[in-house]
Amino acid sequence: MSKAHRREKQPDHVRRSLLDHAARCAVSEGLASLTLQAVADAAAVTKGGLLHHFPSKQALIEAVFEDLLGKLDVEIDRLMSEDETDQGRFTRAYVDAFFQVTRDGIESPWAALSISCMTDARLRQLWSEWMRERLARHAQTDSHPAFTLARYAADGIWLANLMEADGLPAKELAELRDHLQSLTKQE
Repeated sequence: MSKAHRREKQPDHVRRSLLDHAARCAVSEGLASLTLQAVADAAAVTKGGLLHHFPSKQALIEAVFEDLLGKLDVEIDRLMSEDETDQGRFTRAYVDAFFQVTRDGIESPWAALSISCMTDARLRQLWSEWMRERLARHAQTDSHPAFTLARYAADGIWLANLMEADGLPAKELAELRDHLQSLTKQE
């Protein structure tokens, strides 16, 4: 068989495609309705090819969640690099990152996965581990109770926005974000 007729294996590319398509399918179909076949079809691979990378639907969902946590890390690090004030830097970046996700609303890949986090013990554990590591890393600059309040409020606003049929108005979201940011600038 000539090279022209064989598809070169690109496992990293296939894995990335599967993660991206699974996230999109979770948003459009809902996590409960997500099927391995639908993800495989969307990524143009066989179901066997998908199972080579992810041995079960749960493994795929966990990998998507971990991938999204990695993307959140990158965004928080980017936002922190733009902030010159040490005290509360992580919390300000966290609030901004979550307000970006909040503006995406139900279209965000976080929507289906985060709602599922409430009922899936393993996703809750992944989130808790991620958050615990970040808080430990930034304990010297972000342990003030006002910072904790700002992070919890950002989480709550994000969830409230998902529950609203049309989401919260952009102006209201901007005002809430500004109020939370002001909590991180107190002495």
